[in-house]
Amino acid sequence: MKRLSLRSPILAYLPLVLGALLMLFPLWWMFVISLETPANAGAAAAGGKGMALWPADAQWSNYPEALREVGSTPWTGFLDALANSILITVLTVIGTVLSCSLAGYGFARVSFRGSRALFVLMLATMMLPAQVTMIPLFLLFRELGWVDTLLPLVVPSFFGNAFFIFMFRQFFAQVPEALVEAARIDGYGHLGIWWRVMLPLCRPVIAITAVFTFIFCWNDFLAPLIYLHSEEQMTLAVALNSFRNQYGGLDDVHLLMAVSLITMVPCILLFFAAQKQFVEGLGKGAVKG
Repeated sequence: MKRLSLRSPILAYLPLVLGALLMLFPLWWMFVISLETPANAGAAAAGGKGMALWPADAQWSNYPEALREVGSTPWTGFLDALANSILITVLTVIGTVLSCSLAGYGFARVSFRGSRALFVLMLATMMLPAQVTMIPLFLLFRELGWVDTLLPLVVPSFFGNAFFIFMFRQFFAQVPEALVEAARIDGYGHLGIWWRVMLPLCRPVIAITAVFTFIFCWNDFLAPLIYLHSEEQMTLAVALNSFRNQYGGLDDVHLLMAVSLITMVPCILLFFAAQKQFVEGLGKGAVKG
C-alpha cells in the first residue's frame, strides 16, 4: 500500500477543498433557508432547530413570492430596482474603464512637466477616506439639482479612480515602445494609440477593473441611500434594505434569504465568466512595475 507523500496532489488539494467548502457554507445555508417553510426557516434562523442539508419539502414558490413583495407595488418595485441597478452599474463600469485607461495612458506614455508630481498626488488621494468628501459632494450635487437622479452615481465614474489608474499606468508602461512607434508611423496620435493599440492589449486589466467596479457598484448601499429618495429611483441594495425592514422577522426570513440570493447572482456569474482574465489582470496589472 502506497503512502501519501507531502507532495501528493491529494494532500495539496485537500486544504483548498476544505477551505472552499467552508467559504461556500453560508451561501448554501442561505439557499436552504430560502426553500424552507416559514416555520422551519424561522426555527433554523433562531437556532432552535438543526438545519438540514436539504429541506424536506422545498418551497420553490418562495422566490416569486419574495420578488412580488419588493416595493409597494407587486413585481414593479423589484423590476424598477433591477433596471436602475443595471443602468447605474453598466454606465459606471464603462465610465471607469474609459477614464482610468485614458488617464493611465497619459501617465505612462505622455511626457509633460510635473507628471511625476501629479501622479504622486493622485496616488495620495487613495489615502483620503470617502467619508471626508461625502458632505461636500452632496452639497455640490444638490446645487446642480442632481439629487434624486442617477447622475450623482454615474458621472463621478467618468473622472477616474486612483487605484485603477495606477493599474492601467503600470500595464501601459510595460508595452514595448516599438508598438507605439509603429502606430505613430501609421499616423495615429495619442487618442488613436490609446484606442487601437493599448486597449486591445490590456484586456486583463480591463476585466479586473470591470469586475471590481461591477461588484462595488452593484452592492453599493450608501450612495444610493444618500442621493435617491423616491421609490422609483432606488437600486436593489436600497430595495433589499427596505424589504428587510418590512419583512425582517423570523416568520419572513425565507423571503429575505430568497431576495438576497437573487441580488447576488449577477456578481457570482460575472466572476466565473471573467475568472481567467481576472486572475491574469491581477498578475500583470498590479504586480509588475
